[in-house]
Amino acid sequence: MNRPTTWAAPEVAVEHRGAVPRDAADHARSTVAAVSGRAPEPVLFARVRLTMTAGAAVARPAVAQANLDVNGRLVRAQVAAATMREAVDLLHDRLLVRLDRIGRHWEARRGGRPTAGPHGWRHGAEPTHRPDHYPRPVEEREVIRHKSFTLSTETPDEAAFDMEMLDYDFLLFTDAETGQDSVIYRSDEGYRLARVAPRPRRDGTTAVPLTVSPHPPPRLGVREAIDRLETTGLPFVFFLDARTERGNVLYHRYDGHYGLITPA
Repeated sequence: MNRPTTWAAPEVAVEHRGAVPRDAADHARSTVAAVSGRAPEPVLFARVRLTMTAGAAVARPAVAQANLDVNGRLVRAQVAAATMREAVDLLHDRLLVRLDRIGRHWEARRGGRPTAGPHGWRHGAEPTHRPDHYPRPVEEREVIRHKSFTLSTETPDEAAFDMEMLDYDFLLFTDAETGQDSVIYRSDEGYRLARVAPRPRRDGTTAVPLTVSPHPPPRLGVREAIDRLETTGLPFVFFLDARTERGNVLYHRYDGHYGLITPA
């Protein structure tokens, strides 16, 4: 891949929550600045959030998250470890993997080649260091974050790539082929796609291994979606909001509460 060896390092904003060691912010700032120099395009902005979970209920209480704007493309990574220094070091490695993948993705697009394949950017090639879910009692759980935004219109391939670059477990988007609210997520076979109104996928239309759920999402209210999430034990529930008739996602947050994503 033809690209400069380094770019000018951006100013890295660091936020911290909990009992974060004093030297952790400087370590995170210098680490992410160094990684940014390995990006395939200039990093316009970088933010790091360091969080130490209180108590002994979580085995890996140190969580480090970084958000980078790589010339307009958002890249995110989040890791957990026993100590904050270890978390920042893992964050360094995870960001390098993502920046390498985005560089190969852009190079492939410029050359008119497929942007994913058996040895491409798919999630199976990368170990995970995801935070542990805090074991909050069910009766204490609430929807404490509600994100509403205009969904990106893209193909399943593009959605899978965005999901990986953002380090998400799922991505709610508008399927470019059908115009439907849809969600893509990881499965044992690669990726799984769920649509508001399922229909068979055309063979050979995706670069990533993809299966399509034949089942429509249930029509629920938020309270019913919470009940379903707890009953099934799944990490998230894709449902058709009974009031808006739009596809929504309710999910478990790492702090033990719920998050809700709705289309604007």
